[in-house]
Amino acid sequence: MIDRKVVFEIHRLKEMGFSNSYIGRALGINRDSVSLYLKDPERRLVKSGKPSKLDPYKPLIDHLLEEHPTAPAPVVLRRLQQEGFTGEITIVRDYLRFKKGRAHQGRAFIRFESLPGWQMQVDWGHFGTIPYGSTKRKLYAFVIAESYSRMLYVEFTHSQRQEVLHQCLINAFTFFGGTPQELVVDNMLTAVTERQGRIVRFNDAFLDFLRPLKINPVACNVRSPQEKGKVERSVQYLRQSFWPLRSFTDLLDTNFQVRAWLKEVANVRIHMGTGEKPTERFGNVKLKSLPEHLPDALETVSALVHKDFAVRFDSNAHTVPPWTVGKRLILKADTNTVSIYYKDKTVAVHARSYESKKRIENPSHGRAGQKTAEKALAGSGYRAVCLDGG
Repeated sequence: MIDRKVVFEIHRLKEMGFSNSYIGRALGINRDSVSLYLKDPERRLVKSGKPSKLDPYKPLIDHLLEEHPTAPAPVVLRRLQQEGFTGEITIVRDYLRFKKGRAHQGRAFIRFESLPGWQMQVDWGHFGTIPYGSTKRKLYAFVIAESYSRMLYVEFTHSQRQEVLHQCLINAFTFFGGTPQELVVDNMLTAVTERQGRIVRFNDAFLDFLRPLKINPVACNVRSPQEKGKVERSVQYLRQSFWPLRSFTDLLDTNFQVRAWLKEVANVRIHMGTGEKPTERFGNVKLKSLPEHLPDALETVSALVHKDFAVRFDSNAHTVPPWTVGKRLILKADTNTVSIYYKDKTVAVHARSYESKKRIENPSHGRAGQKTAEKALAGSGYRAVCLDGG
C-alpha cells in the first residue's frame, strides 16, 4: 500500500489534467498503480500464498543492488532474462521498490512542447574515468535530444573542449539526418562566454561553427535547468538505464555499447512523457538539410618535428617521416585517429592512444630513420664497427 499523501497527489494531479504517465513519473510509481488508485483510492496490496516467478532470482537481484543500489527495473529485468527469467517487469519493479524502500514525491511543472524538428537540447554528464595502462582519463557523455520526439544521441568523450563539442554536434546532426532551428545550451564556456541579465554573449568559435548550419543558439537562464529539462532527464535516464552493471575497456568500446543501447532500448521504448516510441514520433520530424560541406571540427594543432622525427600531441610522441625533421606540420585528431599533414600532403596517420608518455610509431618511419642515419654516418668518413668481433 502506498502512502495516503501519494494517493491524494495522484487525484490532485489528475484533476489538473495530467496524464497517468506524467503522474507516475512525478510521484515515482508506475502508471498501472496510478490507474488502480484512481479507480479505488482505498485499495490494498493483497499477498498471495503462491510462489512468485521472481523467487529463484531474488538473491541475484540482491547481489546486483549491492553493487548498483540505484539500478532501475528495466536494467535488472534484462539481466534476469539472461538467466532465464520469463516474468513481467511489474513484479521486478515491485520487488525493487520493496528492497530500496523509496517513497518519492515529485513536484509538478507545466511542460511546453516544441514543434517537430524545431529544437534540440544539449548537455554533458560526467561518468568517472577509464584506465589506459597507468593513465586514467575522465569520461564525459555528450547527450542531445530532439525535443518533440525525445529521440536521443549519445557520444562518450575524454574531453569537453571546443573542438570536441563541435565534432559531437556534427556526429549528432548526421545521426538525426539534419539540423534544428534552435539549439538549447546551458552556460558552458564553449557556448556562452558572458551574460548580463538577458544579454548573452556567445562563444565566437561556437557561433562560427553554427553559422553555416543556420542554427540559432538559445542559452538557458542561470539556475533554470527546467528550460532544458528534456535533455537533463535524458542524462539521468542514461545514468539509470545504460550505465549500471556494465564494464568498458576503452572509449571505442563505450561508444559501441551506447550505440547499441540507443538502437535497442532508449529510442524504441515507450517514452513516459509522450506515450510513444521516440523512433516512431521522430517520423513526424522534418529537419533542415545538412550543408554539402560540413565545418571542420577536428582538434587541430601546429606541431614541430623534433630530432627523433616525432611530434608531440596529447602527452604522446607520434612519428613522421625523417625528412620532415625541423618542419612545422599540421596535426588533426578525432576520437580514434591522429592525422598529420605537410602543406596539403598526408605524411602520417596513427590510431589515437589515450595512454601517456608513449611513442606511437609507424615502423616505416623507423626504417627510414635508420637509413638516414647510415647515410649521415657514411658521409662523415666513419664506418660502423660490429661489436661482436665480426
